[in-house]
Amino acid sequence: MKSWLVYAVISMVFAGLTSVVAKIGLTGVSAELGIAVRTCFVFAFVMAFSTWAVPPAQLHTLTGANYLWLGISAATTTVSWIFYYKAIKDGDVSTVALIDKGSVVIAVLLAFLILHEKPTGKTLTGSALILVGLLVMAKR
Repeated sequence: MKSWLVYAVISMVFAGLTSVVAKIGLTGVSAELGIAVRTCFVFAFVMAFSTWAVPPAQLHTLTGANYLWLGISAATTTVSWIFYYKAIKDGDVSTVALIDKGSVVIAVLLAFLILHEKPTGKTLTGSALILVGLLVMAKR
């Protein structure tokens, strides 16, 4: 199995775990406070990991474009996390997580439009199934 696929599966498992653990962590506090505390922990964990995994010489390879696009990515992540936390605070994690996974369809579309990645039949079928799942969940 290719390493990127192993990483993606690990990411999937931990993302699912994250939603459930976050819902428990939000008990008795606002979504806004919860995400602030979580983000502080994420920052500390990522910095510790980066200190171990990134050779110091690699810092010199960052360009202005890297900072710009990673900064934009951070801004979009922030908006996503804020509204995700507001949603799981009041809604069912299973429904919110499914709706959130609709982002796969948006990512496939934007990868095609911006990155010129050619979607495969499997990618299009999977995206269509996600959309159908979203419609099924919306028809309560």
